[in-house]
Amino acid sequence: MMFIARAADVLLEGGVIAYPTEGVFGLGCLPDDAGAVLRILRIKRRDPAMGLILIASDRQQLEGWISLPDDVAIPAPDPSRPVTWIVPPGPLAGPLIRGKHAGLAVRLTSNPIAAAICDAVDSPIVSTSANVSGKPTARNRYVLRRQFAGRVDFIVPGDCGPASGPSEIRDILTGNVLRPG
Repeated sequence: MMFIARAADVLLEGGVIAYPTEGVFGLGCLPDDAGAVLRILRIKRRDPAMGLILIASDRQQLEGWISLPDDVAIPAPDPSRPVTWIVPPGPLAGPLIRGKHAGLAVRLTSNPIAAAICDAVDSPIVSTSANVSGKPTARNRYVLRRQFAGRVDFIVPGDCGPASGPSEIRDILTGNVLRPG
């Protein structure tokens, strides 16, 4: 899949991509690239205090970003019901990613395209919905291209699914639902 390699090159060069996830299209970059993270916030017109989600294909990619107690594990993803977990942050998770929050939002992605991108860069990536804050999220490629062509460096081909919208958000330590899916 040439487009995965292209997405990885863009990310590794400090760029911003739009890509499919389980339920909506996302905007992403490498989370340790402050310039790219700030660019996503500008594109979305998002308040930096809101924080961002990181996705990964496996828990090892989150090393340094999270600091879970030994007896707590991020559950395996359920493709039809994605869950984003609020977890204790690790030393890499600064306020640019966390925003005003004490915890860090992370998700193990079950979307094969998103997972392949994480694997290609061997890192979690930022995953925030492809929309301007307060506006509907792009759920198809035509809307995505209309809204973000020229604003991001690469639009990754592919479809969202199988979920029908944004992920549920839960606190990993309490199990409390913070945002229904």
